Amino acid sequence: MRGLAGKTVFLTGAGAGIGRATALRLAREGMRVWVSDRDSGALDDTLQEAGRLNLRLETVKADSSSEAEIGQAIRRAFDATGRLDVLVNNAGGSLHTPYRFAEETDEDWSRVMGLNLMGAVWACRAALPLMQRGGGGRVINYGSKAGRYGSLIAGPNYAAAKGAIASLTRQLAMEYGPDGITVNCICPGVVLTPRTSGLWAERRSAEERERIVAEIPLRRHADPDDIAGVVAFLASDDAAFITGVALDVNGGQAMA
Repeated sequence: MRGLAGKTVFLTGAGAGIGRATALRLAREGMRVWVSDRDSGALDDTLQEAGRLNLRLETVKADSSSEAEIGQAIRRAFDATGRLDVLVNNAGGSLHTPYRFAEETDEDWSRVMGLNLMGAVWACRAALPLMQRGGGGRVINYGSKAGRYGSLIAGPNYAAAKGAIASLTRQLAMEYGPDGITVNCICPGVVLTPRTSGLWAERRSAEERERIVAEIPLRRHADPDDIAGVVAFLASDDAAFITGVALDVNGGQAMA
């Protein structure tokens, strides 16, 4: 991808799954990659994998549910490199809360909204002024098919949080476009990470899973590298005139 080498990217909640795959992809593109996660073991595993691939990245332990922690982590990356070009708001998930609306408690809603929506708000609050100082940048948020078309495995709290991410994306794109900052949102369908695979098997029968995959035009779910490639594109100069977009990445399972 054009224009990535030498730039600084910060990824939240990226110690495993999609986040790790994306961090490694961006490191291969020559970026200066900073990865945060609240799980120090996952960060260690990410560093080891990067080492096996002869890639370099930096890790910092930070909980995206804490405004102070994620703000300090982003500032640390900026102070170390003198710039912040790309923020990837990867942190999120349904936190294994119930699938049915009637079974979800206020605590379930608070936790999922806090991680998915407010985690992105807090990261943007820390990152956007630094991008303004640098004359531009990219924010890449993670929405979901759930937030646009509903989810087959995650509940209404998760769908609502991801729908809000898409709305936040559009509003920030309007506000920060004059500063040379693009803000976009990726909306994946099911991505077969270990965590999602377990939830998929738990909440849908084998027959349902087979039928659903058969209805996807590409006849498969995404893997993390599918999403990592989209992040690399949106971070690159090739996407310089794309902003405010919620991009479906679901193999054609849902189309608009």
